[in-house]
Amino acid sequence: MLVSLIVLAFTHGYIKYSTATESVPIEAKVAQIRQKENFCTISDLPKEFVDAFVSVEDRRFYIHNGFDIIGTFRAIWIDIKEMSLKEGGSTITQQLAKNMYFPLDNTIERKIAEILTALKLEREYSKDEILELYFNCIYYGSGYYSVYDASIGYFGKEPKDMTAYESTLLAGVPNAPSAYSPKVNLALAHKRQEKVIKTMLETNTISTEEAKEVLAMQSE
Repeated sequence: MLVSLIVLAFTHGYIKYSTATESVPIEAKVAQIRQKENFCTISDLPKEFVDAFVSVEDRRFYIHNGFDIIGTFRAIWIDIKEMSLKEGGSTITQQLAKNMYFPLDNTIERKIAEILTALKLEREYSKDEILELYFNCIYYGSGYYSVYDASIGYFGKEPKDMTAYESTLLAGVPNAPSAYSPKVNLALAHKRQEKVIKTMLETNTISTEEAKEVLAMQSE
């Protein structure tokens, strides 16, 4: 019974993936994002922002192929047993795939299609390119749908000029933008920022002294 459910879910997921990517090829979706006004490349972003985002959202980003087997299989296993889509486990590449093709689809089949799309993205684009696309199309709360708009809107400056404090604060927002927007609830945004800093310490992308300096700015 379980095997049949898995096969059925994969089949429907593959059909959803094929239909989506044949209707609008990935190259076309990528071009749409890159044509956005004020598109930011990795070189336009502070290293602290990139490190913070990867640490808190997908610490294995640079070593997986778009699909984190351990995290994703655990999520799919629970979803199949519950016959719903409740678990996370998505890599940054999967989140990009979902944003590009399946933003409003909350099904097990979508999860499969998302994985297949992520694998294709990883085959065709570099890690930096995937991050660029992701940063430029996700929602940062308060009506901001790109890292440029979010940086201007929250801090009044271009992304390249964000401080370590601003970078780590913004990196925490997309996980739950309606809740973590600094304009909505700064205290909650700071709590999320503390989680970001904790993961950066765990991944050795920030020193203890730097972490203390950033967190000290919360009270300013």
